[in-house]
Amino acid sequence: MMVFWRLSPPLKSTPGRLVTLALSVVCWPALAQTSPALQAANPEATSTLMPLVLPPTGSAAPQERPADLARAREIWQRANERVAEFPRGHVDLLRWESKNPGETLAAPAASPAAALDLTQALRLSLRHRPDLFTRATMNEREQSAVRVAYATHVREVQRAWIDAVSTRQRWRNATEVWDATRTGSELGRRMVVAGNWSQAKLMREKLTQASAWQAAVQAQGDALVALERLAQLLGWWEADAVAQLGERLPASLPAVPLRPSPGAGVTEDTLESAVLRGHPLLALQRSEAARELTAAHPGRRQAWSAAVDAALAALPDPGSASTPPHIDDLSLLRDHPLERAVEAEAALLREAAERRSMARQAWAELQTRHASALHAQDVVAQLQTALEQETLLRYNGMLQSSWELLASARERMQSLDAALQARRDYWRAQAALQALLAGADYAGPDTSSTAGAGTAKAPAGH
Repeated sequence: MMVFWRLSPPLKSTPGRLVTLALSVVCWPALAQTSPALQAANPEATSTLMPLVLPPTGSAAPQERPADLARAREIWQRANERVAEFPRGHVDLLRWESKNPGETLAAPAASPAAALDLTQALRLSLRHRPDLFTRATMNEREQSAVRVAYATHVREVQRAWIDAVSTRQRWRNATEVWDATRTGSELGRRMVVAGNWSQAKLMREKLTQASAWQAAVQAQGDALVALERLAQLLGWWEADAVAQLGERLPASLPAVPLRPSPGAGVTEDTLESAVLRGHPLLALQRSEAARELTAAHPGRRQAWSAAVDAALAALPDPGSASTPPHIDDLSLLRDHPLERAVEAEAALLREAAERRSMARQAWAELQTRHASALHAQDVVAQLQTALEQETLLRYNGMLQSSWELLASARERMQSLDAALQARRDYWRAQAALQALLAGADYAGPDTSSTAGAGTAKAPAGH
């Protein structure tokens, strides 16, 4: 049963009104229990916030040195004995010790399977968007407007899903970078305690760790913001449900295809035509313009064109005056069929030219993002991985230090992060092109999501 409330002047009570009022009082609690909207808007409905866990910031206090030479020699001998137990020396020792309870950064775990894909996310979001459903009672123009709004909504859901997945993966990468810098800082602290390292070198390692800490915390914040954006589109309002939403996302974005494609059954030569056909309102606008142009006399249209040419020829230099072009032929200005035809033709030309330009921009953007993603994945990341392996071999041969090995690991993680961002940009560009083909406007390259997102780069250290 649905109960409708409205404000109205007091009327004489009747048995029917009393029954309706009684039913509304009885049904209101039931509605409040079954309607998600009423529950979400109810201030009495509490939502438990998940605690935000941030990593320890570390300490800037200088490390105390051993009191005498004998004490320093004893510490150094014990440290070397422990290091000798591990294949990669200091690095393996510190990583083994890090498994014990201590400083940890609460990074999200990689999801074992993609429980919430794009299709499921879209269906969930449409449950609270009745305005995006076409209906049998709508005329052609109303249905066309809904189609355009629907294509825009699909693009926004896709972007939110892509951002939510990619930011969680960036959070994991930033955590690994922070862990590597923490290893270097701890190694430096022990060397200062042993008495064979300077405080200045330790301060540099601590600065490296502090910068990585900032990047990791920023990545965590970006992941939370992206997750909340996706939850808003899905209509999820309970804090614990939003926190669990991240665990339902896949661990990474889909792989980039070998070649970019404008769409199923669409080629570069037919892309502009497909974009024009995909806009439902443009077909109506074209029919209306054709009807108005047919109603206007061809001679009058020629006269209007001549008047426009004369007005443009008399237009002064923009640098000397800001006077717009002027037409003073009253016979043309009072010709209403001509006026409607001219305005309809001009509006159609502007719309068609804009959408053709959008098609070219979207396709160029997709190709650029695709090339960048493949380059970051197949060239930069591969080179950085090979360099880290070479550094490890030289480290095992005692040709390079632990600091160079740790710096190489950080650089590899940063190159993987760059490849991740390039992959995310490709899929965002793909969503923008598909929305354009479906009738939405072209959103253009969006850089707002990357601004400040993990831009802090940890210093290379030693």
